[in-house]
Amino acid sequence: MAGYKSTPLFGGAIVCDLPEHFADVSRLRQVPDNQEVYIDKDGFTSIIVEITERVGPSGPTSLEEDGRALTTHLEDLVGDDVETVKVWNTTETRFTKLDPSIPAYTLIATQTPKASESDSRRGRQAPDFTALILTLVRLEREKTDILVTINVPHIKGEYDEEEVDLALGKQGALLGSAVEYAARIWESFEVKDWGLFKEI
Repeated sequence: MAGYKSTPLFGGAIVCDLPEHFADVSRLRQVPDNQEVYIDKDGFTSIIVEITERVGPSGPTSLEEDGRALTTHLEDLVGDDVETVKVWNTTETRFTKLDPSIPAYTLIATQTPKASESDSRRGRQAPDFTALILTLVRLEREKTDILVTINVPHIKGEYDEEEVDLALGKQGALLGSAVEYAARIWESFEVKDWGLFKEI
């Protein structure tokens, strides 16, 4: 079971619990102002919290419109590789410390790299696939979408292939841990300063 620590994001305007063994990437390299990026010190998993402009119509949105917004954000995330992505499930999500009227959704997807990617030519091991847990929080009043993305690369030799078969509901250890991280974020995510969304 991972240990967690309450972590201030965006100068403390948001706080949430993140795994203790994750490091703040901004201490190693520059990260865009609208993102907080943490990476597993012992592995390859990363957690990204991103504040983006709200997608779709202004005002209250329907479940269908929110679903389209989630798809749009996923497409933005994977870029031209959208045909290499498979979405396994999408669910409504409850953030314990946010108003229940704020809609949130989570999808689990996998992205399988195309064969003959340049990584292998450079000697880096390309993952067999990367699992994504993407949570979208829709802040209507602030005209903002918050994205929490957990990227879980599965690299040959780093995971037990027999344990992973999403079609059969077998997540394996790496994705299982990431689902736990996501659940802890949903429980602990709290906005301390709503003025943040006017600044970014």
